[in-house]
Amino acid sequence: MKQHSLPFPSHVHDLDGLAYHYLDEGAGEPVVMLHGNPTWSYYYRNLVQALKGKVRCIVPDHIGFGLSDKPPDRAYGYTLLRRIQDLESLLEYLEVTRDITLVLHDWGGMIGMAFAHRHPDRIKRLVILNTAAFPLPRSRRLPWQLRLCRTPILGALLIRGANAFCLGAARTCFHEPVSPEVRAGYLAPFDSWTNRIGVLRFVQDIPLRPGDRSYDLVAEVEQGLSRFRSVPMLICWGERDFVFDTWFLEEWIRRFPDARVHRFSRAGHYVLEDAGENIIRLVKRFLDESSGSPEGS
Repeated sequence: MKQHSLPFPSHVHDLDGLAYHYLDEGAGEPVVMLHGNPTWSYYYRNLVQALKGKVRCIVPDHIGFGLSDKPPDRAYGYTLLRRIQDLESLLEYLEVTRDITLVLHDWGGMIGMAFAHRHPDRIKRLVILNTAAFPLPRSRRLPWQLRLCRTPILGALLIRGANAFCLGAARTCFHEPVSPEVRAGYLAPFDSWTNRIGVLRFVQDIPLRPGDRSYDLVAEVEQGLSRFRSVPMLICWGERDFVFDTWFLEEWIRRFPDARVHRFSRAGHYVLEDAGENIIRLVKRFLDESSGSPEGS
C-alpha cells in the first residue's frame, strides 16, 4: 500500500488473525466515527484533531479498507453483519460500553445504526453525515454508476481492475476544490486489485430487494429506529450528493423531527471535506450542549 497520510499513531485489534486498524485519540466520553465506501479513517482526520482534546475519538478502518488487512473471500465474510460484529469486538476490547456518540457517514450509517439497534443502552448521541439506515424504496433507483458497478464480472473489472469507483469518488464526491495531497490520501489504500476487494464487496452488498443478503438486517434496523427518537441527533448534510441526495435527508428528518439539521448547499458526498470547519464547530457545540442528555432507551 502507498504511504498513508494519517497524523496519528496506529493501533491494531486482532480479529481472528486479521489486523483491524483503528485510531484512538484523546480521553473522555467515546466518539466512534464510522466511514463508508470508498473511504477510510482518513476521512475523519480533521474532526479527530479538533475533538481529541475533549473526548476519546475511536475510528476503525473496516476490514478491506485503510490500514486494515484486505483478505480474500475465503478468509473473511464481507457482509454487513460481519462489519457489525467487528465493531462489537473492537469496542468490547477497548471497554467502550456506555455514553457512545456515533458519527456516521455512507456505509458507516448502516453499520453504526445496526450496532445501536443491538446495543441501544450504549448510545448517547448520533451525528449523521450523508448516510442511510433504511432500505431504498422501490420507487427510487440506484444511480446508474452503482448499478453498473454491481454488474457481474464487469463490476469487478471496473472496481478492482480499473479502480473506477475510487477514482470516480475522488473526482465527484467533493464539491469544493481539494489539494492533490488530499485526493492521494483517499486513494492511497486502494492501489491494487487485491487491495480493492472491500470496495467491490460493499457495492455488491447494497441491499435493494427482499432476498438480498443484507436486506432483512437492514429492514430490522429500520423498524427499530424509532427507539432513538429521544436520543440527541445532529444531521449535517451535503446537498450536492448524487447518491445520498436530499430524499435521504428528508427521510431522516421525517423519522427524527427533533434532530438538529444543517444543510450545506455547496457540499457533496464528502461533506466533511467541503464543509469541515462549519461541521467541526457544530459538532463541538452539539457535544457541549447535549452533555447531560440521557442515553438511548
